[in-house]
Amino acid sequence: MKILVVGGGGREHALVWKLAQSPRVKQIFAAPGNAGIGELATCVDIQAEDVQGLLALDRQEHIDL
Repeated sequence: MKILVVGGGGREHALVWKLAQSPRVKQIFAAPGNAGIGELATCVDIQAEDVQGLLALDRQEHIDL
């Protein structure tokens, strides 16, 4: 399963940390993410408010959640 987490704060980091422990999760993307999240996920340079950019990423990467 490919997952997109939107944001780059502590809550998002905790969510990515826990998701990364699941054997069902194949890849995690974070938009925009941060350095800590980047150790566990692929950070993309798309701001949380950029809905069109997030949709484009979803279409390109076939995000599941």
